[in-house]
Amino acid sequence: MHPKALVLFSGGQDSTACLAWALQRYSHVETIGFDYGQRHAIELTVRPRILDLFRTRFPEWADRLGEDRVVTMRELAQLSDTALTQAAEIRMNAQGLPNTFVPGRNLLFFIYAAAVAYRRDLRVLVGGMCETDFSGYPDCRDDTLKALQVALSLGMDQRFTLETPLMWLDKAETWQLAYDLGGDRLVLLTLEETHTCYLGDRVTGHPWGLGCGTCPACELRAAGWERWQSAHSG
Repeated sequence: MHPKALVLFSGGQDSTACLAWALQRYSHVETIGFDYGQRHAIELTVRPRILDLFRTRFPEWADRLGEDRVVTMRELAQLSDTALTQAAEIRMNAQGLPNTFVPGRNLLFFIYAAAVAYRRDLRVLVGGMCETDFSGYPDCRDDTLKALQVALSLGMDQRFTLETPLMWLDKAETWQLAYDLGGDRLVLLTLEETHTCYLGDRVTGHPWGLGCGTCPACELRAAGWERWQSAHSG
């Protein structure tokens, strides 16, 4: 069995797939979430329920799933004028990035996670970053995270491995990964419990789950579901 892992777990589709991926591979898995003043803070509410359901619906993984913690870093919202941290319309900015990009967010996530992992003797950090179906965020790119892995390992004088199992998968393939890892049980859990919508909509229902249906995150999730359903049913 591989070393112990810490999963960056937001309560969304991608991090839920990553949690299942880690539980399949590592003997002990802990989770960490971040309260950074996000508009869709409802994700912090769904996290504990998803973790509880992992323990009850997947008894084969229950003994591997360890401690969860939420780190508060609300200063990030004060530093960032973005559509994820302010009541602003989602649009493209002057740099060609959507204004849902929160500068430094993923870098800080991994730095905080590494600080926890160092103390907890967790050598693997798992995140749901992706270059295939993403909005151009520079802190989701493979090169960025490889460089960060080196910096964290040098700066803490301990070898860390940053795993990004979704890096080269599109959203349809992420649905397939969930099915491969946990079958219909994990697909159903993802549909019913995970949160993706940037606007925090947990009321409006769709075949692919709950969300506004119009923000970039909902559109990606919906398109991926439709492609996967077409291939899966065929």
